[in-house]
Amino acid sequence: MTARSLILVPILLLAAQARADVHCPTVFGDHMVLQRERPIAVWGDADPGEKVAVAFSGEQEFTTADASGHWSVRLGALPANEDPQTLTIRGRNTLEFSDVLVGEVWLCSGQSNMEKPLGPRRGQKPTDNYEQAIAEARYPEIRLYQVPWWGKPSKKQLGLTWVACTPDSIKATDFSAAAYYFGRELYRQLHVPIGIIHSSFGGTQIEAWIPASGYADHPAIRGIENVRYAAWVKGVQATELYQSMIAPLVPFTVRGFLWYQGESNVMQADGAIYADKMRALIDSWRRAWDEPDAPWYYVLIAPFDYSKWNSFPKLVTPEELPVFWEAQARALSIPHTGMVVTTDLVKDLHDIHPTDKLDVGLRLARLALADTYRRHDLLAYSPSFATMRHHGGGKVELRFNDAGAGLKTRDGQAPDDFTIAGRDRRFVPAQAMIRGDRVVVSSPEVADPVAVRFGWNETDTPNLVNSAGLPAIPFRTDDWPVVTERPRPPEPTKK
Repeated sequence: MTARSLILVPILLLAAQARADVHCPTVFGDHMVLQRERPIAVWGDADPGEKVAVAFSGEQEFTTADASGHWSVRLGALPANEDPQTLTIRGRNTLEFSDVLVGEVWLCSGQSNMEKPLGPRRGQKPTDNYEQAIAEARYPEIRLYQVPWWGKPSKKQLGLTWVACTPDSIKATDFSAAAYYFGRELYRQLHVPIGIIHSSFGGTQIEAWIPASGYADHPAIRGIENVRYAAWVKGVQATELYQSMIAPLVPFTVRGFLWYQGESNVMQADGAIYADKMRALIDSWRRAWDEPDAPWYYVLIAPFDYSKWNSFPKLVTPEELPVFWEAQARALSIPHTGMVVTTDLVKDLHDIHPTDKLDVGLRLARLALADTYRRHDLLAYSPSFATMRHHGGGKVELRFNDAGAGLKTRDGQAPDDFTIAGRDRRFVPAQAMIRGDRVVVSSPEVADPVAVRFGWNETDTPNLVNSAGLPAIPFRTDDWPVVTERPRPPEPTKK
């Protein structure tokens, strides 16, 4: 045997041994939470043909790795359990994941407003009362899993590992404030372990989170995945974040999904087609997890003065955001979805990152508690426009769904941000008066009104709420064309 052969033999033996090792994706680890009351997906890689045994909570399942080395099993559904247990996976080697709980698991994703951490972040105002919130974040039965940008851990952020919720782990992971508050409220109400997986990337468009199959299956957006767009985050294009930050989590068993995204699409004057992209996103994720009815709760993005900025990929008018809100509201036609409204949570209309993430998390939790966990005593939906009826004397009556015990205003004043128009399509401010689940609007300037708009401006923060204090969804009763994009000013002439 030559000297070169003697060197290669141990290398080849090591390589063969490495191939034979049973592996699991990084979403499996110590301190994780497994979803209760549903079959639990466990999967990984091994040598082709290698026999694998998976044991947890007194159950054991056996399988064999296929020709590509992939294996998977489904453990039986289990009740919630706060007693730490060990998940054991045996092949030629043994993996043991300890301190595993059984409870509720949710995946939270989006861009910077979902990503915004509980603590400070450079270039942003910190979330309200963050110091007290972090100091009180001692919930050992809430477990956090942070997916870093591109799915690649950095030295600055603890990621791709499950951690119990403590003040230190909240800071080390830069964990999402909205997702944390959501999980904390579920824990307080359900009294079971909670697992929150957070996978967001600030400044990114919805296109990056949709897999290739999502485009292929939806004719309205088919082919746009091949069109390179002016990304706010350099280099992030269609499908890329799904591949790096979502696909590695599939099919880890979860209860449902939270989504908080859209600002970067407004910057593309994208409102008219956003509902189609939302449908592609939701359908493709549900298909990936094989959960066609998985709950999907999302956030109507906040008022912001987009039209005052000239640095965005496209320059928009004050009507682009209302058109986008309209598209977000249309996505409610997708079964098992819910939307929280945040038009009342903005203190600074020139700050794209509102600092009140507590109420965002609480409203998302309220949706989950009412719809997913069947707490039917909770009014979780915002008032939405239902019907319009004309009265004599130039008055129009608007009826709202989800008014609860009756509409009101959060400041005790008359309802604001209603406008009304006649056949000339000229909108003027309207006077409004509440009557139970209805609002009657009129203006002395419009004798024969035919259309009403509500909250139809990017900086509107309407005061109309239902009996639970949830703000009404902006809307319009007309379908008249609106201008959402303005021309870019000419470059200064060089002397």
